[in-house]
Amino acid sequence: MTAKRILTPFDLQGLLFGVLMCSLGVVFLKSAGLVTGQTAGMALLLSYVLPFGFGPLFFAIGLPFLILAWMRRGAIFALRTVLVVLGISAGAQILPLYVTFAELHIGVAAVLGGLCSGAGLIAIFRHNASAGGMTILGIIIEHRTGFKAGWFQLGVDACVFAVSALVLTGEQLVYSFVGAMITNLIIVWNFDVAQSGTGRPGYGRATPTAPEAPRAEG
Repeated sequence: MTAKRILTPFDLQGLLFGVLMCSLGVVFLKSAGLVTGQTAGMALLLSYVLPFGFGPLFFAIGLPFLILAWMRRGAIFALRTVLVVLGISAGAQILPLYVTFAELHIGVAAVLGGLCSGAGLIAIFRHNASAGGMTILGIIIEHRTGFKAGWFQLGVDACVFAVSALVLTGEQLVYSFVGAMITNLIIVWNFDVAQSGTGRPGYGRATPTAPEAPRAEG
């Protein structure tokens, strides 16, 4: 397994875009005191009550799922996911040093955070990786059953928000749910598991061509 195979230039640009967008989504949400679903939501929620930043918590929670990724999706998927998890962990810690808001409406934070996270996750999924944690399970379930990863993630989000109700205000909880809904609906409407590992036909890779039909004799 060569380094080029693990991370081609085409996949690198897609994953970098995904990491940056997901990290920016975390910045919007955390700046407004919101949470999201999945591993990121768990890490954000814990960062409000524990003396640790989002980055270390996000990496620690997602680490056990990487074993599942290696077993079920192979080494390339697992190694790319490690890079993505490390990238988001670092990006969410570094971006706030350069991106700050003098005023940020909680509703705008929810919408922009959801949009950034959704776009970032789609890019990551399309290049045969995940953001770790429950997103790994979501992709595996869609591969095996056809049940959309976005719907699975929305169910997990409901559990995260049930716990968040103990920490957040009612307004924060409602807007957090709005942001998570936006993220998951973007994934449901714009991503199909057949795109995983291929990017998109015509973008950086050759579009598959149908076999030539046999000629009629006579």
